[in-house]
Amino acid sequence: MVAQYGQALYIRPPKHQKMEAKYQSLSIFEFHQKFPSEDACKQFLVEKKWSAGFTCGKCGHGHYCSGSRPHDRQCSSCNYIESPTAGTVFHKVKFSLVKAFYIVYYLSTSKKGISSTELSRKLGTGQKTCWLFKRKVMEAMQSSGRHPMAGVVEVDEFVVGGQETGVRGRKNKKKRLVVLAVERKGKGASRMYAKWIPTASAKHLEPFMKAHIQADASIRTDGWSGYRPLRKEFSKLLQEKSGSKGGNFALLHRVIMGFKGWLRGIHHHATHLQAYLDEYCFRFNRSFMKVGAFENLLDRMMVTPPKTYRQLRESYCVTP
Repeated sequence: MVAQYGQALYIRPPKHQKMEAKYQSLSIFEFHQKFPSEDACKQFLVEKKWSAGFTCGKCGHGHYCSGSRPHDRQCSSCNYIESPTAGTVFHKVKFSLVKAFYIVYYLSTSKKGISSTELSRKLGTGQKTCWLFKRKVMEAMQSSGRHPMAGVVEVDEFVVGGQETGVRGRKNKKKRLVVLAVERKGKGASRMYAKWIPTASAKHLEPFMKAHIQADASIRTDGWSGYRPLRKEFSKLLQEKSGSKGGNFALLHRVIMGFKGWLRGIHHHATHLQAYLDEYCFRFNRSFMKVGAFENLLDRMMVTPPKTYRQLRESYCVTP
């Protein structure tokens, strides 16, 4: 739309361009300007948490008064006092909220991610403290499952983990099995999802595929017998030979090798494998989106319930 102002010509940008500008990830300088203090971080959380209006977390009442501390809100009905961090990943953070925001920023905007050791060096905070909060942030990176893949989708399994002397492939008991799917777009991949599974049987492949792939998608996979029973759910599932060195699934194997290289370079182990898979998929999928990964991750953290250290350990020590 064009408007005339004196001799100058003003061209109003389309609405989608405004939205893109709004959600572009902040530079480190812009981040420091926006979140210079604890108060600024809490005010941001207030605006995020109650953007659609206040609802008491205890009784559901919609009216409030000021709490005993700045930014807290007290329910006018049951007198329950709620902080802007309650019920979010930021709940009961034991260190500066500013540093917590920096961890989210570095984790979401670093091209290949960042280790807890490097976060500790940058922020002057203990490595274990950085590791624990980073793991909490990674909980918010899990897929919502609301956007299953469509079109042409390729699926395969692979193993990651330690090496046993003289033992190869799936017989290696120290290794863990992963199923991975990519949605093709032109000559590349637009999205990917992955999950740690105990076995490559239809029993464990089916829940993953039903959660992340539309039933009418054109699925390509290799000749592994575990996929055959899934043709009842996915009528367009096609099995074919991998070809010489996996040549018929070159894109899929590049994505798998990309993940393995990233895992070795950033985390160096596969102890919390599903968390690392979630992080890699989040980073990979957001690289094709206009919405800034930092802003998107903050939105997710506001609706992700907090977990204790014990809960985090248990969630990735139990076979799925």
